[in-house]
Amino acid sequence: MSVQVENLEKNMAKLTVEVPAEELEKAIQSAYMKQKGKISLPGFRKGKVPRPMIEKMYGVGIFYEDAANELINQEYPKAAEESGVDIVSRPVIDVVTIEKGQPFVFTAEVAVRPEVTLGKYMGVSVTKIDTSVTEEEIQAEVEKERENNARSITVEDRPAAEGDTVVIDFEGFVDGKAFDGGKGENHSLVLGSHSFIDTFEGQLTGKNTGDETEVNVTFPEDYQAKELAGKPALFKVKINEIKCKELPELDDDFAQDVSEFDTLAEYKESVGKKIQERKEAAAKRDKEEEAINKIVDKSKMEIPEAMIDTQVESMLQEYANRMAQQGLSLQQYMQFSGMTVEKLREQMRPDAVKRIQTSLVLEQIAKEENIRISEEEVEAEYKKMSEMYGLDVEQVKEYMSGGEESMKKDLAVQKAVELIMENIKERAKPKSKKEKEAEAAE
Repeated sequence: MSVQVENLEKNMAKLTVEVPAEELEKAIQSAYMKQKGKISLPGFRKGKVPRPMIEKMYGVGIFYEDAANELINQEYPKAAEESGVDIVSRPVIDVVTIEKGQPFVFTAEVAVRPEVTLGKYMGVSVTKIDTSVTEEEIQAEVEKERENNARSITVEDRPAAEGDTVVIDFEGFVDGKAFDGGKGENHSLVLGSHSFIDTFEGQLTGKNTGDETEVNVTFPEDYQAKELAGKPALFKVKINEIKCKELPELDDDFAQDVSEFDTLAEYKESVGKKIQERKEAAAKRDKEEEAINKIVDKSKMEIPEAMIDTQVESMLQEYANRMAQQGLSLQQYMQFSGMTVEKLREQMRPDAVKRIQTSLVLEQIAKEENIRISEEEVEAEYKKMSEMYGLDVEQVKEYMSGGEESMKKDLAVQKAVELIMENIKERAKPKSKKEKEAEAAE
């Protein structure tokens, strides 16, 4: 096999790959062996027709397509490596010559990793983020936990109020006739949740257990059942039960029930620490994003379209995998959402460009700063992965076979981010007009 490289415009290259004639002959014979069991001719048993007879009957090129596919799959990875080109897209393949007794020639047009001219990346200014925790934030978190531990009790001494859950039987009528889907028994409805149409829930406020009442509503114009859209309806409703939430007392007993702490004060202190950790992690992410975005904006690179297309396809596959985890195929999601694959690709394109720019810039910083990953760091990463997935280190290495260079590149990028963040300059967020006016008033 021989490879010639032709550099094209806009960071594209064409590899011309020539495979010896004897390799083409082997591939044609391989294609014949795979297909001969499906071919029959008069006078021959199925699977026993000699190749020359098949080629005479159906043409000499009958096995060319399969032979070409086999050779391309076999030889392109070798050619890509031998070329020395830093390929960043899937190849566009074109067969140039395929003829018995002659070398097999094909071309592969590919995107080449673009050169990056970095902007300033040391001492980047980012917005200082306040990560202090207020008493109100702690109290809000504690109240959420109280809500989670609330118990439901039956109300017997008062009418239903907003926030209560009413257990109802109901039947709906339009133009005096009951309609499909408009009937239910012992249905739990939280008043004020707006889960029923129009003013339905509000008309049950003030009613008592055992009351039977009529509720008048109007279906929305865009209601999914077209036969009901925009029409007035009457619901006959019986209130079977009223329930309300009873929150636990905010005391040491509550703290002991929901945490490992003995006192409410200790519990609230731990809540404050967790909020602090969340805010600091979020602030770290935000500052990293701001710094990297500024570096990208000041850097120059010409990204080939084929590289963007490859990134979009990768993101589309990620999306399809997430849908599959939810029990949906990509095709089913398209049907439900009214989306098309082309629209989804178009939506993903800006994010794909941003991902590529970020990756190229960070890799270039790692290169210019001569960041190297030691064998100790690689081993530490293997150990971390083994603990994460509950596997032996050797098992992880086996699964990662061939992916160590990619791991090193990822670790180098992480170090580049750390270097950037070690040298940032934080500045206070500019005050809004309202903040300035409030200060002046004081």
